[in-house]
Amino acid sequence: MGGQMPNLAVERLNLSHFRSHLSFQILCDPRPVVLYGANGVGKTNILEAISLISPGRGVRRARAEEMGRKPECLGWKIKAIVQSENRKYEIETWSENGNARHVRIDGKAATQVMLGKIVRVLWLIPAMDRLWTEAADGRRRFLDRMTLSFFPEHAENVLSYEKAMRERNRLLKDQVRDEHWYKVIEFQMAEAGVKIRASRREALKQIHMAQEKSKTIFPSAFLQIVNAENIEEPKDSQELSELFCNHRDRDIAMGRTSVGPHRDDLYGLFSAKNIPARDSSTGEQKALLISLILANCRALKEQTGKTPLLLLDEVAAHLDTNRRAALYEEICALGVQAWLTGTGPELFSELGDQAQNLQVLDDSGKSNLVPKLT
Repeated sequence: MGGQMPNLAVERLNLSHFRSHLSFQILCDPRPVVLYGANGVGKTNILEAISLISPGRGVRRARAEEMGRKPECLGWKIKAIVQSENRKYEIETWSENGNARHVRIDGKAATQVMLGKIVRVLWLIPAMDRLWTEAADGRRRFLDRMTLSFFPEHAENVLSYEKAMRERNRLLKDQVRDEHWYKVIEFQMAEAGVKIRASRREALKQIHMAQEKSKTIFPSAFLQIVNAENIEEPKDSQELSELFCNHRDRDIAMGRTSVGPHRDDLYGLFSAKNIPARDSSTGEQKALLISLILANCRALKEQTGKTPLLLLDEVAAHLDTNRRAALYEEICALGVQAWLTGTGPELFSELGDQAQNLQVLDDSGKSNLVPKLT
């Protein structure tokens, strides 16, 4: 098993009053990082902290006030030293008294969009096992996370769209009918919406190309974007703006915006069996997700020359020995710094010295977790 060294890696991670961690530090090199330990010691919390050095609300989509260590509730802070290509960045993100989180890069205030230009993070967590059978919003977030990995500006377009949509929804709920109130807002939504859909389509194109080129034991999936209304997609911002206008009376009756990119869904097909992903077995659905995450990594590396950080929570427990070994081999061949969690080191034995193993322990029941090299 061998591969290239990642050009994106966390070298140091410090947590303060974050979730179960009072004070925690990990020093590591670019190899994959294995975090093992008993259930409840805070392994997933470490992955969540890493996910927060990228744009968004992290692997749990939690609010800032939910991440502080109880019972102190003093706020929390994450600090990471990240090697990205030939540069090192000091990234800090924190929240005080439950307020919205702040970001600082190399000591200067920064936006989450700026984070996306430095750090790209992909993840697979147990909650995503229900991706193909849950509501559409989960699949849409999965699609947008893939899209964001290719296009950092996607986050800004989504924020712009959602902000304008909230303003439109307020008008709808207030039963406002004067079209002058809507025109500017709907055009703002349309401009951002067209960019959102174009980026999503291009991301799926890159994923499909990566799947076609790869040799892997994991099954491939055909992905397609479908809209809830099953109508022809507007070609440009003018047509999308007209669509909002044409649905305005119905939207006023409903009190919300019923058409647009926020209603898109992601359809997945198990290519080898030609059946919808939602109708596949639980094991097949898991394998499809792993395949898509790996394809995303390959596509990113080929398109941009950059590797993402890869967070895999409890993924090994549901794989047989052959698939587990295949997953680790692909991770090393891709040259990504993957962070993997599990209950015991035996789940990662196939990695050998290709990974660094850290045992996470509960320090005398104080929820102050201490990593130990093994």
